[in-house]
Amino acid sequence: MTTRPRLHTSSTQVVGLVAFVLFGVLAAVFLTADFGSHATFEGATGITASIGYAMFNLDAGSLPSEGFLISFEIIDVILLGALAAAVMLGKRDDEEESDESVTMADGGDR
Repeated sequence: MTTRPRLHTSSTQVVGLVAFVLFGVLAAVFLTADFGSHATFEGATGITASIGYAMFNLDAGSLPSEGFLISFEIIDVILLGALAAAVMLGKRDDEEESDESVTMADGGDR
């Protein structure tokens, strides 16, 4: 005859109480913290637009910057090559193995 699983309440009550106290402490710290005012760039320009203009070396951005398109593309090609090499190295060559069952080092059959 099977029995129903029983709920162990002693350990779960302690964990629940600790989680509730931790939530209360974090909520109190967050609600009483003084974050101050946010920092902005001169003239309230958009940093995202300035990064986009700088990447393509356009002078439409209001923040002074350098062109990043060439370095961005070089890094892009290097990372793409690294990704392709990782996939190639991680791919298992099944063509070279025979059809016989090979015993692995942990004792299992492949």
